Amino acid sequence: MLEYDGGGFCGWQSQPSGRSVQDALEKALSKIAGSNVRVVTAGRTDTGVHALYQVVHFDSQAQRPPSAWVRGVNALLPDSMAVLWASEVPDDFHARYSASERCYLYLLLNHPVRSGLHHGKVGWFHQPLDLERMRVAAQMLLGEHDFSAFRAAECQAKSPVRNLTKLEITRQGDIIAFELRANAFLHHMVRNIVGCLVYVGKGKYQSEWMQTLLEGRDRTHAAPTFPAAGLYLVGIAYDPKWGMPGFTDPPIAGLLPRIQSRQGRT
Repeated sequence: MLEYDGGGFCGWQSQPSGRSVQDALEKALSKIAGSNVRVVTAGRTDTGVHALYQVVHFDSQAQRPPSAWVRGVNALLPDSMAVLWASEVPDDFHARYSASERCYLYLLLNHPVRSGLHHGKVGWFHQPLDLERMRVAAQMLLGEHDFSAFRAAECQAKSPVRNLTKLEITRQGDIIAFELRANAFLHHMVRNIVGCLVYVGKGKYQSEWMQTLLEGRDRTHAAPTFPAAGLYLVGIAYDPKWGMPGFTDPPIAGLLPRIQSRQGRT
């Protein structure tokens, strides 16, 4: 299990440039193992997307103490990523296919002026947003649906059907948090949903527009993809039999120093 700041990487998946999260992790693991290591991840994150709880598995014949796979690997990783936990798992465990749920959190600064201090850590929208309108729209997406309207054109998933079990919108000061849980997510699905909810929140469309989008299954009718900044992979659920560390509610307050409302300040 690992965490990383996605701002300095070109996404999760290995790239010829060697600047991906996967490239950095495999390079460090291979040095500890003394042989080439390839990893399988629970979910591939895009450029600029962060992770608090990412899970990978790999095969190796190397016999190393658990500390080598954590502190040893961390000594070889960039400062912006770290292994948090490691353990041997049964041969039939699979980081991706054994997972039953993924949880993402999107943090949006809703303030007339963008943040400098939290650049890359939060999304930003300058107009006031109506939370109740967005919450009504969010409820229309819950359940198992065809999410083609919220799917990137380059998405490689075989099916656009996903089961969205939670979409909760809360506010702390100027930060609006969108928490989404599903069995799996399509490429750009979270960012596209957030973009559509912002359209509803600013009054461009009524809440019912979300149902129209869902039923229409046409990506071209939806809002543009929202920026990656502010998106965090915060949890992956597994059957207890695998012995993976559990995750609880996303630590919104712990992600950033508390951002107090700046309304009226100069």
